[in-house]
Amino acid sequence: GINAEYMGDTKTGACHRADHLLEDHIDALLDANPQFSDEEVLAHKKTRGEADAYTPEQLTAAIRKYEIVSPDGNPLSDAYPFNLMFGTQIGPTGKCKGYLRPETAQSIFVNFRKLLEYNNDKMPFAAAQIGLSFRNEIAPRAGLLRVREFQQAEIEHFCEPDVATKEHPKFKYVRDLRMSLLPAKNQDGEDRIEEMTIGEAVAQGMVSQTTLGYYMARTALFMEFIGIKMDKLRFRQHREDEMAHYANDCWDVEIYGSYGWVECVGIADRACFDLSNHAKDTGTKMTARKTFAPRKVEFIHKKKNKKLLGKKFKKQSKLIAAWVDEQTDAAFKKFVEDLDANGTNTIKLCSGEEFTIEKGMLEAVPQTKTVSSEEYVPGVVEPSFGLGRVIYSLLEHIYWKRDGDENRSVLSFRPLMAPIKAAVLPMSNKPEITPFAEDIHRELKRLNVASRFDDSGASVGKKYARADEQGIPFAVTIDFETQTNESATVRERDSGAQILVPLRELPRLLRDLSLEGVAWASAYAAYPQVKNSMSG
Repeated sequence: GINAEYMGDTKTGACHRADHLLEDHIDALLDANPQFSDEEVLAHKKTRGEADAYTPEQLTAAIRKYEIVSPDGNPLSDAYPFNLMFGTQIGPTGKCKGYLRPETAQSIFVNFRKLLEYNNDKMPFAAAQIGLSFRNEIAPRAGLLRVREFQQAEIEHFCEPDVATKEHPKFKYVRDLRMSLLPAKNQDGEDRIEEMTIGEAVAQGMVSQTTLGYYMARTALFMEFIGIKMDKLRFRQHREDEMAHYANDCWDVEIYGSYGWVECVGIADRACFDLSNHAKDTGTKMTARKTFAPRKVEFIHKKKNKKLLGKKFKKQSKLIAAWVDEQTDAAFKKFVEDLDANGTNTIKLCSGEEFTIEKGMLEAVPQTKTVSSEEYVPGVVEPSFGLGRVIYSLLEHIYWKRDGDENRSVLSFRPLMAPIKAAVLPMSNKPEITPFAEDIHRELKRLNVASRFDDSGASVGKKYARADEQGIPFAVTIDFETQTNESATVRERDSGAQILVPLRELPRLLRDLSLEGVAWASAYAAYPQVKNSMSG
């Protein structure tokens, strides 16, 4: 969220995130006390899990209960709310207040009408955006996981009114995907994971609707595709005390790493909150239209006695008229029924103003009309990716060291994900070898295969180690035999296995291996295998 609570060191004045102080203290407490009973551990974990949803008063009480002090050992102030949006001044005078965006999504909402027009006024549709967001974190920490400037990728899927009952057209393709789900009801400190298909989760009402379920499943498939270990990934449902008041349902994709479970993606059913509020604040319609065969419908004509309203409320009668227009037929009918029964009824505006309406000022008149279309404010399902956290987690999951040599580190990018696909490694800088290596490097570039040319004087084993550290999946070694046999060896990073490939076939084979059009196992079976003590 864009709000947090901080506590100040009463001696140094340093500020600290209150929920982080509480979470870190409980982690240290549990690590230092393995003798705690299961009940005690669950109670502490429950408090830790709820910390980020606590009010300032609850955080202060918990900090005092655990007798937590600042990192410098000093007493802490009470917890105070803090807006994480970065403030700035717009223009040369500095009198116009502005804020750096805390998320990328809102620029999609303000362009909703143009996006709908671009989609030929057809619903549903989705728009995506990648960009920088900014949050004035009180205490950035955990490496790249909590920073003040970060990259977000967000999708806004605009939905029709029947999204809760109408199945997403592509849900059938993911219905049977098994997911690791942590529903809100299980977040009691024990955090019991439930394994089930996304279809079962929707059918049981655990996930609110199929469009939300579809994006959850597609996110899981994406994470598996890029290399995240699926036994270290879970979907955690927001508890009632942390769920946004307007949201129908929300799930976080959490990935386990050296900092524990880290939220990397949020997937929310935000209903029509965003478009409704943009429309309200700007006076611009943010609606779509649904057409159907002509039919007669009953509706409530919201009749306003302008003479009586104007006489009593003067200019404020416009506020009352606007409130009336915002009400649903059912809500307005109930208001008037109470008005007629009691003689008066009170309108309460979101601004806090109240107006006492007298009998006869408003009427609910049932009428019938023929309609063939209707306007509605679309709801939204929003997957929001924190790209830095996803990439950081991926790097942790694919990093390992070779057995028997702690100094040999490897990043096991799958070929499609590797930034550099191949390393071209001449065994020597002598003129008999260099032209072959340069030709291979040039041909790989022509085929759009990202490659790295290493003609340093290091040993081939050292060159392999450098390539492994950079996650390069394939290495081509050109040696003195290349001139006579017109072949070069290709080494696969993870296994260290090598094959001998003719130069005329080499560039296209590397392209196909990099695009995963050809599997390494197939290439290994098709070409002569090379035994080399330096292959690992």
